[in-house]
Amino acid sequence: MAQEVAVLIRRQSTRVRATALTAAAVAAALALTACDAAEGGGSPKAGSNPGASVVAPGKPGEPARTLSAEEAVKAAGQDTANSADFRYARMMIQHHGQALVMTELVPDRASSTSVKRLAERISAGQKPEIGAMEGWLKSNGGDSRKETHDHSAMPGMASGAQLKELRGARGKTFDELFLKLMITHHQGAITMATEALSEGNNVLVEEMAGDVVAQQTVEIDRMRGLMS
Repeated sequence: MAQEVAVLIRRQSTRVRATALTAAAVAAALALTACDAAEGGGSPKAGSNPGASVVAPGKPGEPARTLSAEEAVKAAGQDTANSADFRYARMMIQHHGQALVMTELVPDRASSTSVKRLAERISAGQKPEIGAMEGWLKSNGGDSRKETHDHSAMPGMASGAQLKELRGARGKTFDELFLKLMITHHQGAITMATEALSEGNNVLVEEMAGDVVAQQTVEIDRMRGLMS
């Protein structure tokens, strides 16, 4: 299941890039046609092909659309970040931040070597993702420090009481509670990433969200295996 999700996300990202490349090729073709017409001093003959069409894949759950050459060229430039892109980046920075708080507790409290290694992988994966989202916000005029969100409103976030309980646990009790909270935390991140893929407009944000879905689905499966 995890591998299928990862493949699906990679295919979606590939389709997005392919659409942009196709539109760019159409733009070049239109420019050459215009040049030929200008050099020949005439216009296209009546009954000739009015222009190529491009099939653009729809968003998840939506059908593909057939665009005219002009529409494809216009669509290729429609990558401007919208409110869903900014909301996702800002919220996921905080969401990942709590995951790092939880993984920092593992070395001194966990008894399972597998749980310790898992926490290391989660930390190693999410730290650069935070950096990437902060960089994206800065590049797009959205400072991550300008807006904070209520933790309780984010899917999967552990409450203050749950974090207190985790800090006070040791050994096997800690391992079980950590896995339980982190599974829920990952499920919340996937929910947020899926919303970004559906509602966002920026290709880079879609790629980051796709990576979250793929990676955290794999980690959920691994954590469930450690609990059994």
